[in-house]
Amino acid sequence: MDLPKMQDILGPHSEQLSHHIFINGELAVLHGGSNFFPLLMVQEPPFVVNDHRLGIVIGGEAHLNLNLVDRHYKAGTLLFVGPGSVISPKSITPDFSACGIGISAQFPLPFPSGELPTLLSGQVRDFQAEASEGDISIARHIVDTLWHVVHQPNLNWRTASQLVGAQICHYDSLLHRLSERTQSSRTREQDIFERFLSQVNAHGMQQHRLAFYAEKACLTERYLGSVVRQASGMTAKEWIDRSLVTRIKVELRHSEKSIAQIAEEAHFSSVPSFCKFFKRLTGKTPMEFRQD
Repeated sequence: MDLPKMQDILGPHSEQLSHHIFINGELAVLHGGSNFFPLLMVQEPPFVVNDHRLGIVIGGEAHLNLNLVDRHYKAGTLLFVGPGSVISPKSITPDFSACGIGISAQFPLPFPSGELPTLLSGQVRDFQAEASEGDISIARHIVDTLWHVVHQPNLNWRTASQLVGAQICHYDSLLHRLSERTQSSRTREQDIFERFLSQVNAHGMQQHRLAFYAEKACLTERYLGSVVRQASGMTAKEWIDRSLVTRIKVELRHSEKSIAQIAEEAHFSSVPSFCKFFKRLTGKTPMEFRQD
């Protein structure tokens, strides 16, 4: 679900949405409104986000599964979603509205080479925070100003880039403050689990064995498995399988790849073993899921 794909989805509705969204291949600016979200909800999930998105929830509530974790967003939430994130929308209230910015990898950011904020470094796949009124006000003012800039007759892309950079820095500062507040209250087990989940989100399509993640964490398989179960109520293998089947669903829904090709990319030894795994977890064969 990159920006060109969103353009394709929203294209037939561009006239009615023009007061709320600006979008091209590199930049999207959402300026409030709620008509935009039902159009995305009817698409076939799950989706992979291939760009950076910085949002502000203005009103209503939304439930979705983001990177294997169920999330709840309500008014006053600032959220960041990075490239490679997997999203499965669950529900949104009729009054849900948001504003925000989406940028592709090609968008010209104002940061010097080697000096990217933490938010863009690849270390953070997503985060959300219930922000103060002051933080919300700053974020909304930046979106408001960017909205006016992109609608000028002679769009100044340098100004747009600086505004996007300001928003990224604002969110980056919030991320660091949030990390400092939570670090002292997090147990070592919670930290291990969150790092495990981050690795599963990054490598779950190719790495199916607990040994890989234990080695990454410099822990024994037994200890890592125990910590994951204690922290989440699910086994490590269940998390790995959940990540794998979610990625497979994305490929089946949103690519033209053959089932044999998907099985090979997911490192299955054969197509029958791939199909057996998928049916065990979903109740359907890959072809049945693709044709639904």
